[in-house]
Amino acid sequence: MDTSDILKRVRRIEIKTRGLSSNIFAGEYHSAFKGRGMAFSEVREYQYGDDIRDIDWNVTARWGHPYVKVYEEERELTVMLVIDVSGSLDFGTVSQMQREMVTEIAATLAFSAIQNNDKIGVIFFSDRIEKFIPPQKGRKHILRIIRELLDFSPESKSTDVGQAVEYLTRVIKRRCTAFLLSDFIDRKDYRTALTIANRKHDVVAIQVFDRRMAELPEVGLMKVCDAETGHEQYIDTSSRKVRQAHREWWKNRQLLLQETFTKSNVDSVSIRTDQDYVSSLMTLFAKRN
Repeated sequence: MDTSDILKRVRRIEIKTRGLSSNIFAGEYHSAFKGRGMAFSEVREYQYGDDIRDIDWNVTARWGHPYVKVYEEERELTVMLVIDVSGSLDFGTVSQMQREMVTEIAATLAFSAIQNNDKIGVIFFSDRIEKFIPPQKGRKHILRIIRELLDFSPESKSTDVGQAVEYLTRVIKRRCTAFLLSDFIDRKDYRTALTIANRKHDVVAIQVFDRRMAELPEVGLMKVCDAETGHEQYIDTSSRKVRQAHREWWKNRQLLLQETFTKSNVDSVSIRTDQDYVSSLMTLFAKRN
């Protein structure tokens, strides 16, 4: 892709996602993620309507009636986009590639962040840390991020989510909100790493997937290729047993993924490439309020 083509695509994505950020997400984003970057200030007695999650149980036990923690919002908040750039993202059969939707979602979140005067940084990962862009503010910085997303060529095609969140925990010292964008096609167990990262930061998982990952089309003999390993094989999609086995595999995989997020206490949303990601993100935001 030449430079002028990249710039045109950056501009198209900016126009679309910046509009979404300002018209739809501005207030919802702020209220959904106001919890990050909050510094503990003092405690006071519980009042009707206070969030029970703010109860300080140590002080409550000491005095015999409930006290809540009072927070002050720190001036500078940090948002990290932890973005999967592995080979499996280069898959799409309906309206767009998974990578294209990840780029749009990342751009929308980035513009929402700067409208909230937050700093934003990026970690690109495969089965290694491909690139780290430290958090900064401003439109110029976001356009660089979008340009990188459109034109980035990873060194590896495999995936290691655990290594990515371990790197986040290590490199970002102050508490941040981290959006983890991936299809989560990963053969390793990353629950422990995710749990540790979410204790330090506010981690939100966004799964992007193509509907053909969940449901095979009935088109007869089909050649499939694993984008991460390069392994190719033929499968007979006219067989009901084959299609059913694939459905069961996907269902079990999604249940395991949801269990990982639940046990790690990580908020999550799954978005299909032929669905409207705006409504999915709005649902996620509403769930956090």
